[in-house]
Amino acid sequence: MEAEAPPLRAVVLAYHDVGCAGLEELLAHGDEVLAVITHEDDPGENVWFGSVTGLAAARGLPVFAPDDVNRPEWVERIRFLEPTILFSFYYRRMVAPAILAIPPLGALNLHGSLLPRYRGRAPVNWVLAKGETETGVTLHYMTAKPDAGDIVAQRRVPIEFEDTAPVLFRKIVAAGRELLRDTLPLLREGKAPRIPQDLSRGSYCRGRRPEDGGIDWSRSAVEIHNLVRAVTRPYPGAFTSLGGRKLYVWKGRALSAEGPRGEPGRVIGAERGRGAALIGTGDGVYRLDVCQLDGEEDRPGAVLPTGALLGAPTP
Repeated sequence: MEAEAPPLRAVVLAYHDVGCAGLEELLAHGDEVLAVITHEDDPGENVWFGSVTGLAAARGLPVFAPDDVNRPEWVERIRFLEPTILFSFYYRRMVAPAILAIPPLGALNLHGSLLPRYRGRAPVNWVLAKGETETGVTLHYMTAKPDAGDIVAQRRVPIEFEDTAPVLFRKIVAAGRELLRDTLPLLREGKAPRIPQDLSRGSYCRGRRPEDGGIDWSRSAVEIHNLVRAVTRPYPGAFTSLGGRKLYVWKGRALSAEGPRGEPGRVIGAERGRGAALIGTGDGVYRLDVCQLDGEEDRPGAVLPTGALLGAPTP
């Protein structure tokens, strides 16, 4: 009878909901978590996600939040723990080769896209902004180059036209849990595949900035819809200007290109039953459902007067 593979001895670098999910799956499978390394919350960030620090503390796990995990003293602390494997679950910083070389079973990262596409930062937001109809999650070996190592496993996630960033993020977290449930036994037994990436067939994205939310009304209604849903709350939001004031667009939808379109950015009417405004674009009509003048409360789009022109975004 074949002996059961020993539990993984893991150091886990984790943050956000993905970090909580990854940590929970490791513990549910009976693997040993030697230490959890996370980030301090940024006081300037909207913290809408689960706390890895709180979860680790509740499970009695040692948890640390170093400013720089790559400093020599932290490399030595990780080496002293003698992990057999290292996991990165939504950890926001690159990990130095000196750390990646420590665990004999390797260092693996759970990334929120179907690599090699959308390597880099903010893949959930980027796939929506680009109008993709499918994304996924990838478990891959970490290298000195971001999101470039051999792939262990992937799960595909369909994107619906109405999906917003928080909705898609929840789908990614669920898919990541499923992937780990199926893959952790293979890693434990030394049977996990390693599939090299062809980076020439992929893409790399930088982190998104608040100013990336500016709406160009000369773009199509579908492109505007994709931008709005990619950066809506809890993210910084898509925005334009009205009478020189910054106007956030939190919710809306692209309508058919048939019928009156109007000048890009011009309010051409309203759907009173919905409380929405109809805005001309470069191609089609955008139905603006929920908006907010900077510093004020949310309002239905129908408060925008017919004929008003939404201008270039105010930084």
